[in-house]
Amino acid sequence: MEFTEQMGRLTKAVTIIDNGTHCRMAKTKLNSQDPAVDRDLYSGLMRLHILHHATEEPIFGLGMLEELGRHGYRISPGTLYPLLHGLEKKGYIKATELRNGKSLRKVYRATPLGRKALAAAKLKVREFIGELFEGK
Repeated sequence: MEFTEQMGRLTKAVTIIDNGTHCRMAKTKLNSQDPAVDRDLYSGLMRLHILHHATEEPIFGLGMLEELGRHGYRISPGTLYPLLHGLEKKGYIKATELRNGKSLRKVYRATPLGRKALAAAKLKVREFIGELFEGK
């Protein structure tokens, strides 16, 4: 294993042996020295953001990448799609495939359970915001 630091990221290169074939893969972990880009810290907020938009209208991956980017979340599809799949596995969103000519796009919508979960989360977020900014 080798470690390198590039642009605030700690990268560990790992060699995996699969059926006698060597594959070199890089595992990238954000440098904990920059909390402004700590994905672990903000992943819950991103999930709520995704769920909020999925209750408002059908969403798709690229559109959510752009929407989250407008709010300062710099994430890749490799980060977004596991979030979407996790929300789908919990039953909060449901994917359907839409065909546009030859291309196929997955579109996500909030389920009744997802709407209920978002309503409960809004109460918790409101309480937390009050505590965070108003000292309550």
